[in-house]
Amino acid sequence: MTANFSLFFAFYILAPLLPLYLYEQFGASKDIMGVVLSGYTLTALLSRPISGFLVDAFDRKRMLMVFYALFFIFFAGYFAAGSLLLFAIVRTLHGGAFGGLTVANSTVAIDVLPSSRRNEGIGYYGLSNNFAMALAPSAGIAIYQYTGRFELLFWVALVVAGIGLAVDHTVTLPKQTVERKKRPLSIRRFFLLRGWLLAVNMVFFGFCFGVLQNYLAIYSKEVMGVTTGTGVFFILLSSGLVVTRLMGAKSLRKGRLTRIAAVGALLSTFGYGIFVFCNNSVGYFLSPLLIGLGNGSIWPAFMNMTVNVAGDDQRGTANSTLLVSWDVGMGMGLLLGGVMAEHAGYAFAFHAVVVMQLAGTALFLLATRSFFLKRRLR
Repeated sequence: MTANFSLFFAFYILAPLLPLYLYEQFGASKDIMGVVLSGYTLTALLSRPISGFLVDAFDRKRMLMVFYALFFIFFAGYFAAGSLLLFAIVRTLHGGAFGGLTVANSTVAIDVLPSSRRNEGIGYYGLSNNFAMALAPSAGIAIYQYTGRFELLFWVALVVAGIGLAVDHTVTLPKQTVERKKRPLSIRRFFLLRGWLLAVNMVFFGFCFGVLQNYLAIYSKEVMGVTTGTGVFFILLSSGLVVTRLMGAKSLRKGRLTRIAAVGALLSTFGYGIFVFCNNSVGYFLSPLLIGLGNGSIWPAFMNMTVNVAGDDQRGTANSTLLVSWDVGMGMGLLLGGVMAEHAGYAFAFHAVVVMQLAGTALFLLATRSFFLKRRLR
């Protein structure tokens, strides 16, 4: 959890300020900023299936340390990037290290958890992501406003990543009991085919969150007339994520995965519906709590379900499959949300979010739940 918090804190402390850095340091236009910053997301997405294969095929602790060392080193590369092209190269390569590290760290976390507490432990593990996402952007903005120095932000990210690397170095994995058989390369080594419907279902939920995360501020201003409060919206969203992780620990411990996922999907559906159809302050500040509670239930439930349909030697592949499906959904939300907003308006885009959330919930209740119960191995 500590190492995971460190890697996400180091990432999110820079995220909200990099567009400003590119503009002030290199004079980059908005379209160039998008190209430069999207490279990180693209390589993170591409690296995850490969890293899942590497984590399953080779020593997991060693692969974890390699990915974390690369993630740490690339922060130093920002100091040396004296041109926009060099910065784009460093940032793009950094995304590959980030994608590999998120897979390796979560897989090792599953390995060190006792099997009797694994479901519950994965829920607690996810708290570290939520805390980092809630604290890091505000910390980065505060540091920049107080000092006006981007270099200090790079140093903070570098040091925090170094702490995470040092912490992960102390992790002791149990002796490997799974025989790693040499198998021919195939899609099964990079994608968990046994969990394909779980992955498809997660794309629906990722799409909704992608639209919300990227277009909330402008939708709030243009459609709802809300010019302040976006920060409070995300604080409430993070609070919902944290609360549901803590409250849902007992249910996770008892293995009620399908129930948790179903409740989470329904809560998120109500949250998105209230946000779109209840255009007042009550709806605006109630919806993020419901969406946070819902997504905070969906994530650990789906992660456990995906791991539970995979063999012990495919945990890395299972993790990467789930993360890739979320990334694909988020990317589709970012792309299609912008297209819909451009041609039909932001209100149409967010109505599409409600439809996609309803579709994802219906898919889980009607098909994915039984799909998991038939294929679970533990």
